[in-house]
Amino acid sequence: MATTRIMPLHVGKGRTESRAISDIIDYVANPQKTDGGKLITGFACDSRTADAEFLLAKRQYIAATGRVRGKDDVIAYHVRQSFMPGEITPEEANRLGVEFAKRFTKGKHAFVVCTHIDKAHVHNHIIWSSVTLDCDRKFRNFWGSTKAVRQLSDTICIENGLSIVENPKPHGKSYNKWLGDQAKPSHRELLRMAIDQALAQKPADLDALFQLLQDAGCEVSKRGKSYRLKLPSWDRVARLDSLGEGYTLDDLLAVLSGQKEHTPRKKSVVRAAPPKVNLLVDIQAKLQAGKGAGYARWAKVFNLKQMAQTMNFLTEHNLLDYAVLEGKADVATARHNELSAQIKAAEKRMAEIAVLRTHIVNYAKTRETYVAYRKAGYSKKFREEHEADILLHQAAKNAFEDLGVKKLPTVKSLQAEYAQLLDDKKKAYGEYRRSREEMRELLTAKANVDRILNIEAEHDAEKEKDHGQR
Repeated sequence: MATTRIMPLHVGKGRTESRAISDIIDYVANPQKTDGGKLITGFACDSRTADAEFLLAKRQYIAATGRVRGKDDVIAYHVRQSFMPGEITPEEANRLGVEFAKRFTKGKHAFVVCTHIDKAHVHNHIIWSSVTLDCDRKFRNFWGSTKAVRQLSDTICIENGLSIVENPKPHGKSYNKWLGDQAKPSHRELLRMAIDQALAQKPADLDALFQLLQDAGCEVSKRGKSYRLKLPSWDRVARLDSLGEGYTLDDLLAVLSGQKEHTPRKKSVVRAAPPKVNLLVDIQAKLQAGKGAGYARWAKVFNLKQMAQTMNFLTEHNLLDYAVLEGKADVATARHNELSAQIKAAEKRMAEIAVLRTHIVNYAKTRETYVAYRKAGYSKKFREEHEADILLHQAAKNAFEDLGVKKLPTVKSLQAEYAQLLDDKKKAYGEYRRSREEMRELLTAKANVDRILNIEAEHDAEKEKDHGQR
C-alpha cells in the first residue's frame, strides 16, 4: 500500500467555507468513480450531507470556544490511500479505509471514505472534519504526520496480508520498486563488505589489511592523510573515513590492535516469507489465449515448483488422504465464513450506532429551528437563513426511518453497545485472519490436487484411445 501525506483543506481565495468543503466532497463522492455511490461510507455523518454537517460542527466549535481564524483556517483533512492493482476488492479497500480513519482519528472526528475504481489501482479518498464530534477541539496537523499516516496504513495492510512499500523515499517510489524490485548495494556498502571479509582473515596490521583488499581487486591509495578505496567496476573512489562508524581509520586501527571487536554493518533486509502454495497454471488455456512459447516454458517450471510445494504442504499437515484434505478444507471454509459474517454483522451495527448517535444529537440540537421553520409555513427565506440546521434535522429524520427506529435510545446506551461490539470484533479479527490464511492454503492445495488428478485422468484416457486405435 502507498499512502500520501495528510492534506489540509483550506477555504482558499474566492470561495466560501460552504463551497470549499462541498467541492472536495462532490469530487471524492463522484458516482462514476464510486460504483454509483456504493463505495461510500460515512462515520458519524451522512455522506449525502457531510458538507453541511462539517460546517455545522465548525460553527458550534466557534460558538463554544470563541476561536476564529482567517482564510488559512483548515476545514477538513484529506488522505489518499492506494492499493496494488489486483490485490484487493473495492469493498475490502473501503473497509480498510474506514478502519484507518477510525484508528487515526481515534473515532473522535466525523469522516467520509470514498473508494475510487476509475484507475487501474483501487484507491481511497478519506475526508475528515477538522472539528471533533464534541465540537470542543480541532485536529491539528503535526510534525511527522506523514510518517504516522504511512505507519498506520502499513500496519493495517500487514494485518490483512497486503503488500506495502518498503522504506519509501520522500518523493515517492517507482512502480517497479513498489512491486518489490530491490536496489543493488552501493559502492560504499560493497567496500564495507570487502573490509569485513579482509578483517575476518585476521591481518596483523594496516598494511596487511590493505594487501588483502588489493588481492581481492580493490585499489588502495593515499592522498594527504586520507586513504581512498575503489572497486574495479567503479569509476570514483571513496574515502575510508566516509564509510561510517566501524570503518574509519581509527576504528580499523583499534580492531587491528585488539582494543575492540569489529562488528560488520549488515544491511537490513526484509526476510522473504516462506514460499506459499499457489494455483497451478492452465498452460493450454493460456496458449490458446495468445501466450507464446516463452510463457509455456516458464509455466512448466512454475507448475513443477508448485506441485513440489503442494506435496510438501500435504506431507507436513498429514493430508495425504484426499477425503481428509477435502473435509479439512470444508471445515476451514465454514469457520472462515462464520467469522466473516460475525465481523460484518458487528461492523454493520457499529456503523448504524455511529450514524444513529450523531443523528440523535443533531436532531436534538436542530429541533427548535425545524419547529420554527414549520411554524413559518416552510418559508423559503427562513430555509435559506437556517439551511444547515434544516438539512441536518431532515437527514436525522430520514436516518431514523431508514433504520426503523420507533423510540430513540439514549446516547449512553449506544456508546456502551458500540464499545462491546468493538471489543468483540477485535477478539474475533485475529482468529479471522488465521482462518483466512488456513482456508486459502487448503483450498489452493485441494485445487492443485484436483488439477493433477484431472490431468492424469485425461492422460490415461488418451492412452486408452491410442491403444484402441491400434
